[in-house]
Parts: sequence; C-alpha cells; structure tokens
Amino acid sequence: MKSITIQGTKRESVGKKSTKALRDAELVPCVVYGGNGPLNFSTEEKSFKNLVYTPDAHTVELVIEGETIAAVLQDIQFHPITDRILHADFYQLSADKPVIMEVPVRITGRAKGVVAGGVLRQSFRKLRIKAIPANLPDEIVVDVTPLKIGNKLYVGDIKTESYTFLHPDNAVIAAVKMSRNAMKGGAAVEDDEDEEHHHHTEETAPSAE
Repeated sequence: MKSITIQGTKRESVGKKSTKALRDAELVPCVVYGGNGPLNFSTEEKSFKNLVYTPDAHTVELVIEGETIAAVLQDIQFHPITDRILHADFYQLSADKPVIMEVPVRITGRAKGVVAGGVLRQSFRKLRIKAIPANLPDEIVVDVTPLKIGNKLYVGDIKTESYTFLHPDNAVIAAVKMSRNAMKGGAAVEDDEDEEHHHHTEETAPSAE
C-alpha cells in the first residue's frame, strides 16, 4: 500500500489553551497510539490533503522530530460548520498486528446482464478490512463479468486469505438490475424483489375531490 509522509512536532502540553493556539496557527493536534503509549504531536492542516481528500487508501509515515513511525489514520474529526480538521488519531503499525482500514473498490469487467440491457448498481465505494500491514491492498478489484440480470455479487464471493472483511458475507457489493426502459417494453424476466414496486407507480392516486 502506498504511503504518505506527515511531519509532526511533539506536544509538551495538551491542555485546551495549547490546543486552541495550535488550531489558530492552522496546526492539527494529533495522537498516535499503539507504540509505547500514546504520543501527542501536531502537524500542519495541509499535511492531510493527500490522505483525507482522496479516494485512495494510504498508510502514513509520521516523522516526528527525527523519529519515523509507520501508522494508519484511525479517526479524524472535522468542525461541523467550517470543515476544518480538529483532531486526528493514528495507530502505529506493527508487522504482526492486524489493523482496520477502508479500501477502495474497483469494478472491472462488463457484466453479462449489462450487455443484455440491465444496469449495474455498486453498493460500496470502499470496504472495511482487517489485515496485517504487509497484506493491506491498495484496492479491492471486483470482476462483475459473470453477473446476469438479477444476479448479485456478495462479500462472501470475494473472500481471501490475505485479509478479513468487516462486513457480513451477505452484504451486496454490486448487482445487475433490469433497466426501466426494458421493463416498460415488457421484455423483463424479473426475479428481483427491489424492482417489483415499479409496476405500481403508474397508478394515479385518487383525487381529493
């Protein structure tokens, strides 16, 4: 998995006053857990640009006063109005300790059902996984070629020994539905419960006269 570097400075005092002073200087108070106890540090808000505002997943090299710590972002808090970053928690990576991350899903292939006039719906842009650092994937590639109309691809279908999905096996990653155009032409063989309500939408409600 790709890594980005964030430069940090240790925080000696962690009271409210010093936190406010940091934020006024466009610095973000942060904590990294998982080492020899929590380490408090601060970094520039712009350090997060390539970590947070991107669809890609990254690990982080925290460089704090000459010490380099491999970590992952665990939690980040934004200001509800300004969207400024208020606080971030990191977790130090150890070779043998699994970590939890959200990894982007990349759909590949062209579903048979789409070729036949159906529509592919993707339910997850990212999936939450648990893995040791060496097994963290950059992305989860999902081939939808075999899906026919009415078929669904479940988390259980893409299980791997490299990492564990933190979703139930029956969570749907992608599904091919009948398109509405094909249904209006009466060409649909429907076996999908989600589409049945469309048949009733043509009825007009009784007027209130």
